[in-house]
Parts: sequence; structure tokens; C-alpha cells
Amino acid sequence: MNKRVVITGMGVVHSLGCDVDTFWNAIREGRNGISTVTRFDVTDFPTKVAAEIRDFDSTAFIDKKEAKRMDRFAQYAVVAAGQAVAQSGIDFGAMDPYRAGVIIGSGIGGMDTLEDNSRTLFEKGVKRVSPFFAPMMIANMASAQVAIRFGIKGYNACVVTACASANHAIGDAFRQIQGGHADIILSGGAEAAISGLGFAGFCASRAMSTNEDPAKACRPFDKGHDGFVMGEGAGVLMLEELEHAKKRGAKILGEIVGYGCTCDAFHMTAPQPEGEAGAKCMQLAIEDAGIRPEQIGYVNAHGTSTPVGDPIEVMVAKKVFGEHVMDVPMSATKSMTGHLLGAAGGIEAVITVLAIRDSFLPPTINLEEAAEGCDIDFIPNVGRTKELEYALSNSLGFGGHNGAIVLKKYRD
Repeated sequence: MNKRVVITGMGVVHSLGCDVDTFWNAIREGRNGISTVTRFDVTDFPTKVAAEIRDFDSTAFIDKKEAKRMDRFAQYAVVAAGQAVAQSGIDFGAMDPYRAGVIIGSGIGGMDTLEDNSRTLFEKGVKRVSPFFAPMMIANMASAQVAIRFGIKGYNACVVTACASANHAIGDAFRQIQGGHADIILSGGAEAAISGLGFAGFCASRAMSTNEDPAKACRPFDKGHDGFVMGEGAGVLMLEELEHAKKRGAKILGEIVGYGCTCDAFHMTAPQPEGEAGAKCMQLAIEDAGIRPEQIGYVNAHGTSTPVGDPIEVMVAKKVFGEHVMDVPMSATKSMTGHLLGAAGGIEAVITVLAIRDSFLPPTINLEEAAEGCDIDFIPNVGRTKELEYALSNSLGFGGHNGAIVLKKYRD
């Protein structure tokens, strides 16, 4: 018999707040976390805005010497994981370390480290490249550093499936606990790709918005959408087997009950035009949860603000929910957070858990005139109250990777 999997802790690092409460209050209020980039000179870049974290101080949680040996994405992961551990009340010293695990996804990994050492190689020569270059850059180092921090010796992995990485990481962690292979797993995503090289690459692919107004650049499902806006940070959840959580008297924030994943097998960057695999992914997650589509009360959409992706996601929703689609509110919280790439699903899982907990649907801001075909309830500009039992969080990645998780209000 499958084990039940609950959430007992959460952590967030983002421009809207480097703790869950500050972040969630900003989301509830519909605040925009996007600003003009200051980390590097954007004069020659067609994209000039991002959800850039400016006030992050890892040394409050990580030793200064250790921090220098971690790329920003790994620092974000360790801090967010630390928040999740603190909220959960887990005492690692009182449990078998081989029954605990870490699965944290990242689409890109140590972009700053790659860029800095590439510059060093070409300007100063091979002998000046840092001996920490490789272990700081590789994407698995977020999960590795979290394990080192807390002495976690069980299943440890990094999922790299582009913008679906964190959702797949959470889904994989769910399966590990559900199958009895672990009691707790810290899972989510971390990303720090706001750098000159990261921007140059996505600008070259013409994927990002060229709107220079930070307040209006990210506008999912709106007629004025012209590309995604990059974000950065981490979202990490403590997933725990129900009886393990109850035995130690943990406060339970929510439950994960379904997971689905598919691949478009169509194109490197473009979604499948008919949305078949995306719809199948959502259907698999709902079936895994053992519920009917009409029982889903809210969908946190992938909603990246691209003219190609947004209408296809609406088509997918219509395939999944059919005649009930207008009764299922969806919001694209990337309108406020920007697109955290491999960390998007982590941040959005946190939002979805809190939406269920607080009976509150976050808005899609900057939705002034719906794009053609985007004609369902996107909770425009102002959030609203609604009792929720089940909610779905979607992530779709380059390469056609699709991931969906179903979250539920916890009931004993």
C-alpha cells in the first residue's frame, strides 16, 4: 500500500522575499518582483528587466568561507532548505540519516561560476582557473550542499529537465516516499541564471520580453505578451511520510497526492501545437490522485508570457477539463515572480500549498486584454478567496518536458 506524503516545511528565496511569509504576502497583494537589471550592464541587451535578487545575504546562514565555494544557485538552495528544515522541526540527530534524502532540480546550475571562469581562462590563462570551478558549476551541487549541511545520507539527486526541473524533483521525491524508500526528502528547485551570458543566450533565442517597463513586461495570457522575464531564487519543500510526521507531532501544511510527467517529443524549444502530451501529463497527475478533473479547484499555470506557449496551455486546459474549464480558475504567478527556469516549480508549489491553506487564489497581474484564444478565468490582477480541496501546479520545459503535481488540503 502506498504511503501518504505530506508537506511539513517550506523555504523561499526570491526578489519578493527571502522567507515564505514575506514572499506570500507579496503574492497575495499582487506585487511585481521584476525590476531593471543592475547586476551587469544591459545597455546592449534587448532585454533589460528581470526578477533580480538584490538583498540576499547568505552569510546569515552559511559560513562566509563556505559561501565563497558555492555558486549563487547553491546558496539559494541551502538557505531555502534551511527555512524548510526549521519550519518542519526535524531533528536530524534523532533519525536514521539514510532515511532522509534531497532532490533539488536546476535547469542551468552555476552560470556565474561558468561565466567568471571562462573570462579568467581567456584573459589570464589556464593556471588562473579556480580549482573549485567544476564542483561549483555542476547542477547537482545544490542538492549535494544541502545534504552536506544537514548530514543527509539517503537518496540524493538533481533533476535537470529545463523549466520542469523542480516539478519533476518534487514528483520524484513524492514517489520515493510513497514507495517507502525514504521518510523525508527536501525537494524543489534553485536557479541563478541572471548573468550576462545567461541573458545573451536567451536573448539570442528570442525567448525573452523586450518590454523595458519592469512593471508591465511580464504579462501571461495578455494580448501584449512578447516573451518571458527571467527570475532567480529557490523554492524548497520538506516532504514527509504521514505517519513519520504524525509520530513526531509535526504541523502539516498540505499533502501531495498526484504526479504526472510526459514529453512532447516534438522540438527543442517549441511546445507541441496540439498540446497532446501536456494534456496527458495533467491527466496522469489527476488520475494518480484518484480524483476527477472537475475536483481540481485551482491551477497554477506554467504561463510564461510567450505568444506561442500561452495559447497552447489554454488549449491543454480545455482538453483536460472539458466543459468544466470555466469553473477551474488558473493564474500565472510568473507575472509577479518572473520565470525561475529550473526553480519555477519549487516556488510555484509553495504558492499552491499556501493557496490551499489560506483559501486564496493568487492573481495573474498585467492581464488587461486577453490574447486570442486565452478566454478562461485567469484571476486577472486581483486575487480572490475560494475554499480549495485540490489544486494542480504545472511546469513545461525546453525539450518538451512536462510535469504536473496535485496538492491537497490535509485531512487526517
